[in-house]
Amino acid sequence: MNERSLSSEAAPTGGGLLGWINARFPLTQLWRSQVSEYYAPKNFNFWYFFGSLALLVLVNQIVTGIFLAMSYQPNVHEAFASVQYIMRDVHWGWLIRYMHTTGASLFFVVVYLHMFRGLMYGSYKKPRELLWILGMLVYVCLMAEAFMGYLLPWGQMSYWGAEVITSLFGAIPWVGSSLVIWIRGDFGVTQATLDRFFALHVIAIPLLLLILVLMHLIALHQVGSNNPDGVEIHDHLDPKTGKPVDGIPFHPYYTVKDLFGVGVFLIIAAIIVFYAPSGGGLFIDPSNYQPANFMQTPPDIHPLWFFTPYYAILRSFPNKQFGVASLALSVLILFGLPWIDCHPVRSIRYRSWAYKAAVVLFAFTFITLGFIGEAPATLFWQRMGSGVALVYFLFFVVAWTYARRPTPRRLLLTLAAVLAVVGFLIWRFYLPSIAGLIWRTSLVPIVYALLFLLVPVFVPGLLRDRPVPDRVRMR
Repeated sequence: MNERSLSSEAAPTGGGLLGWINARFPLTQLWRSQVSEYYAPKNFNFWYFFGSLALLVLVNQIVTGIFLAMSYQPNVHEAFASVQYIMRDVHWGWLIRYMHTTGASLFFVVVYLHMFRGLMYGSYKKPRELLWILGMLVYVCLMAEAFMGYLLPWGQMSYWGAEVITSLFGAIPWVGSSLVIWIRGDFGVTQATLDRFFALHVIAIPLLLLILVLMHLIALHQVGSNNPDGVEIHDHLDPKTGKPVDGIPFHPYYTVKDLFGVGVFLIIAAIIVFYAPSGGGLFIDPSNYQPANFMQTPPDIHPLWFFTPYYAILRSFPNKQFGVASLALSVLILFGLPWIDCHPVRSIRYRSWAYKAAVVLFAFTFITLGFIGEAPATLFWQRMGSGVALVYFLFFVVAWTYARRPTPRRLLLTLAAVLAVVGFLIWRFYLPSIAGLIWRTSLVPIVYALLFLLVPVFVPGLLRDRPVPDRVRMR
């Protein structure tokens, strides 16, 4: 017998169609290694729904996008009319489009909740740093996909939003002007821009997104899932089976649990699609029901809600270069979170009360920035945005400081450095005509710094962590 026949006999594949497939493709082996014999912690809670929900929405976006592309015309003279044709004349076209537009917003909802869960339970810490970075790349790719797709209806807000956002690249020193022309394909947002945005939105970025999602899942199964206690289940194995004693097979336990989450999610999505598809102007801006007109600027230009926190940071500073740099830093700093917060305790359940308050306030800060980004571009909201944006960045300073078990001296030195930076920004953008407004809004980051860097000096118990259990606990 030759080597090939011996290996075939050593690895029986079964009979019938499944056996025929297994002899040519490791279907059963993949199912076992990635699903039925993949052990996950047994204490998952509802926060772990959002990863699978994100995958569900991704499938929805791809399928509905394919059907929309069948009737869409990527031409500046026909794009808006083709969308109206889809809505009015294509059989079930209105439903497919609303599933796509609603799905875009729901995608960001589940991704933001998925990221917040990772922040709460320390899912970015060793050995999951690469897993977090791949997830952040998915997030950035998703933002690019949403931005380019927003131009395709060729409505008023689509056109002017693309005009404003692409112009931001002009703030990059030396190459900015050339980069803007290269991105647009012309000196303005024209047919060339629509052509390349359509190609990127329909083909290039979805392919990249699928590759990144696959890499994210492979990395997850390589290092194993985190859990609400932040305990590694592979540290405690059954001596007989070699399986984690605190783990259960992903299938059927979590597949059934995820199906329940999918059911609830689909009910909510259906209510939005059938009764509030525009989301009160959050999912589809009212200006986008008008065709693009480069001769008429909308009174208030702003992106869709999932970009408004970063838009608020962008417009918080009068200097364009400073605003663009702050916008880029607000996203890039998330990539460094595994090294910023390297505290040995993963889960927020066992972190200090001060850190718990900082995480909750960080989520509130992000939501507040989103509200400010939706507000009119008045002087008050600009100054308020600068104060809240500083609080956004100060969270990472606090996380860095707390992760290194700070002494009172280190807390005071960090506080002094923070106050110096805030003072420099006040001086840099000081205007005598609005001095009172500048000082009032600057109290927001100053009070935050005093609360999280000065109060723990006098109340050390606020920085005391709880003992972490050796095994996962059921709650």
